[in-house]
Amino acid sequence: MRITTVQRTENENRIRAAMDRLLRGEIPPGGTCDIKTLARDADVDRTAFYGTRPYTHLRVEFERRLQALQQAGEIPDPREAQINRLKAANAKLKERLHQSEQTVDELTDFRTQALARLAAQHEEIVHLRGGADTSNRVTRLPSPRTTVIGSCS
Repeated sequence: MRITTVQRTENENRIRAAMDRLLRGEIPPGGTCDIKTLARDADVDRTAFYGTRPYTHLRVEFERRLQALQQAGEIPDPREAQINRLKAANAKLKERLHQSEQTVDELTDFRTQALARLAAQHEEIVHLRGGADTSNRVTRLPSPRTTVIGSCS
């Protein structure tokens, strides 16, 4: 069924109004900032935006304007902006987790090395004490005297 020029103009006006609302961030419930929502909001068949159909130029304009907003750092769809924020936070948390795991690994290696060194030092001390007890050349010094400092009377 063909539409008249007046109907086409009315449809284009509804599409442009819906396009402006979507790009301002006024996303209807259950929708996103895309052609499907644009068609539903403008009450136009979605297939009219593709191929050689009558509203292809409006789809191209919508996609161009949406891309320009995204390049400017503005995301009209609040859900899409939230997804981007959560992805960035997730990546940051993954990096922190990786750094924490790396620190734990380094500290575990340090602890293992420290325990090995302490065990080797203990063995050396035990060995030296054993050699000192059997040798007659070692003379034990007397215990130091404790001197009591008296008060002057």
